[in-house]
Amino acid sequence: MKKAKIYIPNKSAMQSGLGKSVKWILEFETKDPTKNPLMGWESSSDTLSELRLEFSTKDNAINYAKKKKIDFEIIEPKKRKVVKKSYSDNFLK
Repeated sequence: MKKAKIYIPNKSAMQSGLGKSVKWILEFETKDPTKNPLMGWESSSDTLSELRLEFSTKDNAINYAKKKKIDFEIIEPKKRKVVKKSYSDNFLK
């Protein structure tokens, strides 16, 4: 069977909050990407590469993959490092 990866997508550079980064994504990996000679885009004849499933929890995604006998890899999200800043810190150095 195909191999899939389970992850939480990163927020885009245009987002300031973390609103849409709570869903877990199950996405199949493409084995044979080819480059379109006319446009230069990457394409594939594999239709599973277009499939992207969303789950509310990591456990739901894992259970689905096990039920459908899909090999999967889990990519854990990195913890955000929050640096507290104050306006007065600009004048202390």
